[in-house]
Amino acid sequence: MDKYLDFFNIYIMGVIEICFQLHFLTKILRKKIWPPFNFMFAICAVVINNFVPVGTAAGFLALVFLFAAYGILLCHADFKVSLLYAALIIEIILLCYGVVNSLIDLLSPWMPAAFYQAGIAVMLASEAAALVLASFCYYMVYRYFSGDAFYTVAEMQQMFLVFIPILMIFIMSQYINMVEFEYQFEVLEDGGPSGYLLSHGQMFAMHVLGLASLFCILFTYKKLQQNFRLSTELSLLEQEEHSLNQYVEEAKARYDETKSFRHDIKNHITVMKELLKGGKMEEAVSYIEDMDSMAEKMSFPCSTNNPVVDILVGNKLGLAKSMGIHVNCSLFLPYPCNLRDIDICIVLSNALDNAIHACKHMDAGTGKYIHVSGRIQGDFLMLEVKNSFSGKGTFKQGTGLSNVKTVAEKYGGAMSIETRGDVFVLHVLLIIPQYPENITQQMG
Repeated sequence: MDKYLDFFNIYIMGVIEICFQLHFLTKILRKKIWPPFNFMFAICAVVINNFVPVGTAAGFLALVFLFAAYGILLCHADFKVSLLYAALIIEIILLCYGVVNSLIDLLSPWMPAAFYQAGIAVMLASEAAALVLASFCYYMVYRYFSGDAFYTVAEMQQMFLVFIPILMIFIMSQYINMVEFEYQFEVLEDGGPSGYLLSHGQMFAMHVLGLASLFCILFTYKKLQQNFRLSTELSLLEQEEHSLNQYVEEAKARYDETKSFRHDIKNHITVMKELLKGGKMEEAVSYIEDMDSMAEKMSFPCSTNNPVVDILVGNKLGLAKSMGIHVNCSLFLPYPCNLRDIDICIVLSNALDNAIHACKHMDAGTGKYIHVSGRIQGDFLMLEVKNSFSGKGTFKQGTGLSNVKTVAEKYGGAMSIETRGDVFVLHVLLIIPQYPENITQQMG
């Protein structure tokens, strides 16, 4: 009977347990795998456990690398991501079994004798309790500590901050289990029932605190990555603001040149009259050509009625045009208005950068275009940037469009994205404030 019970516990329950873990690993990695592959890997894991038990450091690492290989080969996940979540999955199930077994040992003095005679039923009940607890823990990892909200491949460079504590918790728990097993009879002999309860109570607390420590580490790591991401975005915004300030300075310089040209226009007209009166046609034509060149230098490629935006949009669309992208701009802005120039530039610069990036990654020979339009309707400024894109894969909102959304929400508006086949449309609605001091207070 014991032989069949061992076979059932090692092989049948072992395969079920590994399939259970691989299922949640797939969910946490946000992938879908054909179930027979889970079964095949589960058999491999059980065979490995027969030679190198998972209760040892070598067995733990062997199973972690097997799970990581599953994540890489079948889920096509990054190696570091697979390694981290493989270690998490295995450590959680071990701690859950530790919690359930410690609790059963702790309550054993009050259990009826029939409980221990049930054999396989008791084992199945403890297995089910451990898997239910593990399911809850896996769901928490899936819900709050996985996916793009938790990591990017670049951020996984700091993976050792999580992996090393996980390994340390495993080694300490196994060491304490070993010490506890060696001395439990001695404790029982010296301390009697009270020593027994104290010993198993400490084991139960250790496994519960081990689980809590894992989630504390994950929570701390998540906050660390969020702070890292925020600092990166802040640095990008500072660089962007520096670039936009340059656009402001260039716009002011062009305005001063235009003002100087208007001031001298009477003198230019006088010179032209004298040349024409004197019959010096060639000199007059040459003078007009020089004036035309001066006017061309002072003009903006895109006229929006806002000199700062003219510089920005002109530069961005000029870059797009040099890349063979057809551009069109029908944007008119109130000037001056209670929208800060820097905020309008943040919206347009990020929107146009996104459009240029999308067009740049399209196949050669396809029709690439960027259309910028906008209009005032009452107290609303409605902007639209339409561009071609490959239309392949799922669109993911990056830092640039997040900045656009932040500006839109600052002015009580909204940002929306629309994709139709190979057309990408970004809509931005800004509410023009009636009192500029409101925005000043928000900035403060």
